[in-house]
Amino acid sequence: MLQLMNATDVRKDWSTVVDTTVRVKPLFFKRTRDYVFLSDFHFMEELLAGYTYSAVRMKEEDGSITLALNEIDLVENGKDENEVRLKLASSILEYAEDFYSDFSYWGSAPNRKSHIPYVFKALFIGDIQKIGESIRCQAGKI
Repeated sequence: MLQLMNATDVRKDWSTVVDTTVRVKPLFFKRTRDYVFLSDFHFMEELLAGYTYSAVRMKEEDGSITLALNEIDLVENGKDENEVRLKLASSILEYAEDFYSDFSYWGSAPNRKSHIPYVFKALFIGDIQKIGESIRCQAGKI
């Protein structure tokens, strides 16, 4: 059974709660009807580690490369795979920032809820080069 702290106790012992969250384990607390999960940055990175970006790679007639991201409807084209990976990574990060800036809207949209872990993963990585390197590519139609 999940151990829930009371919000009043969390407020009274905020420093201890934060120290516990960072050094020991994530915590859960309840405030009226709200249930809250509190964790540190590194724990969230571990939770999101299982979510990976994958894309279908297609070589175009003009020799350029197109990557279509599987997890989010994003497509980019570039002269070579390195260029298009960076373009796609930039699009992923931009999408994540836009999504998060209006989270109350996008986070509740039924067709966008599955994007949430990928949005947070991009925000946690925060680096276009690293996001680009993390995209797994598989051959598509030629």
